Parts: sequence; C-alpha cells; structure tokens
Amino acid sequence: MKLGVNLSYQGAAELAVAAERLGYDVALAPEGYRSDAASVLGLVAGRTERIALGSAVMQIPARSPALAALTAATLQSLSGGRFRLGLGVSNPDVSEGWYGVPFAEPLARTREYVEIVRRALTGEPVRYPGRHYRLPSSGSGAAPLHVITESGGTPVPVYLGAVGPGNLALAGEIADGWIGVFAAPEQVAESVAHIAAGRARAGRPMAGFDVMPCLATAIGKDADGCVDLLRAHYAYLMGIGAPERNFYIALATRLGFGAAAAEVGRLAAEGDREGAAAAVPAGFVELTALTGPVDRVAERMRQYAKAGVTTLGIMISAMAGGLEERIAVLERAMAALERSGVRG
Repeated sequence: MKLGVNLSYQGAAELAVAAERLGYDVALAPEGYRSDAASVLGLVAGRTERIALGSAVMQIPARSPALAALTAATLQSLSGGRFRLGLGVSNPDVSEGWYGVPFAEPLARTREYVEIVRRALTGEPVRYPGRHYRLPSSGSGAAPLHVITESGGTPVPVYLGAVGPGNLALAGEIADGWIGVFAAPEQVAESVAHIAAGRARAGRPMAGFDVMPCLATAIGKDADGCVDLLRAHYAYLMGIGAPERNFYIALATRLGFGAAAAEVGRLAAEGDREGAAAAVPAGFVELTALTGPVDRVAERMRQYAKAGVTTLGIMISAMAGGLEERIAVLERAMAALERSGVRG
C-alpha cells in the first residue's frame, strides 16, 4: 500500500514538496467550495519533480468532456506525464444548483463522458453521437473535438469518485482507479467487491486497478484531541447541500449515528458552524478517519490494506493547524505506514 496526500489550496505547493520528499506516491487536489483542482495542480506541477498529481475529483457537471480532456492533457504535459484524472458526478445540489446541469442518469452520463475524454486524449479527432453528449451538437457540420497537446505519449489514467454499488461497478468497468472518502475498512471491502464485479464484466483483472479511499487524518498522542481537530472538517462536509441528500450524513446514518448526523445537518443549515462541529459524533470520526497515536494508525492501515486498498489518501484539513503541523502529520502518517509493514 502507498500513501497519497490531499492538498488544500492553502500551502498546496509546500505540502506537495514535503510529501514528495517523504516518499508519497500522489498529491491530490479536491474541487469544491474553496478551490478548483486544475489551478492547484498546475502550481504543484511546477514545484515538484516525481510525485504523481491527481484531481480528486474534477466535477463532471462543471466541465464539458472537451474541456476536461484539454485540462488533463495540459496537466499531463506540464507535469511530465505525472497526471491522473479523477472525475465524479458530484451530487444534485452541486450539479443543478451550481452548474445548472441535470443530475438524472448519472451513470449513463459518466460512461459517455469518460468515453469522449479517453478518445480525445488519444489525439485523434472525436465525433460522438451519444444520448447525453453529442459532438458536434445537433448533427451539425462543425469541426470535431481535437486535442493536440503534446503529452509525451504517456496515457492519462482515469479514476472515478464513486459511492453506490452501480457507480462502483462502473468504476471497475471503465476506469483505472477508484477514489473514495470516509470509509471504514469493512465498507472499503464491500466497495472493492462491487468494483471487482465491474472489472469482471469488462473482462479485466483487479491487478493494476488503484483502490484509493481518502481519509481525514490527525495523528498524535491525544486520541480525543485528534478527533476534535477533525470536527470542523466533518461539519463542513456534512453541511454541503440539503441534509436529506448529503452523502456524509447518509453515511453516518448507515453506521448508526443517524440522530447525531441529523443534528449536525440542522445546525449547519442554520449557519451554526461551531455548534455543528461540536455535534459531530466522535465514533463516526474514529470509524472513518485516521486518528490517534502512530501505533493505532499503523494498525488501521493494516486493516485498510487487508480490505484491498492500494493507495491510502491522507486528508489533512487546513482547519486543523498551520503548515508546519500539517507537514508533521504527513511525517507521522509515513512513520505509521512503515510501522504497519504494508508499504508498497
């Protein structure tokens, strides 16, 4: 198992440089309320030499397939072949509320989107008569999509962010890797089973497929204090969109924290961020994050490796400390990986 680091735009370059020095495999840039992925990764590409760079994830409704392909090709060229394209359909609130794009039929939309992006990244002209995407539109005689960026000949791996069984199977079928969030080892094992079903459907083995859940991380001797450092981050994520459609609230509910999760959602919707953070159940954090002393985190890493994880994303919230403390967490996470005995 390898480690990745999830970057905030705040101190992104410095964190990526530190992660590269420590032997991390990939630096990941999310996309949401605070920043887009491409800008952060463009900066990091110019400050690093070896570490892979990944979007985790670029939101499908935010970009046409053509722009996603062009962005991927550009980042692949700028980084010298180190880019990994992570894509995701997001959720109805973001798709419809932010971008005005219907959320209906997300699996079919994702399939067509990835097909167009992959074809465009070959450098050949692309015409695509899909149900959700038609290039050229309306059957016009316009010039076809054609990306001619010089990428050095290295294919861009495609990852999908996925949660439900159908989307996980689709990731196994059409992608090179899966990006997950906030999953206990048992949930990862269930996700891997769905991914494997998709791989089998496509006649492809699991070997070479990257299973990469990204976990909020706070490592230190005070286990309770580490949980407290992550509460604001959890409250932020549990406050995205309508509570009844929020993925993180649904996850907490499935794990047995329904009443507390509903309270977090209510307080976040009312704008009480401090109250929402205080209401985040400690048990939920402990199940779905890496917290506590190095030895405890090492044992958790062994559990994730046994569940099928090939890359473990270390997610360090900018809310949890300054740059020096965040780099120290990177160091402790690598020490835990070494101690776990599962380093790839």
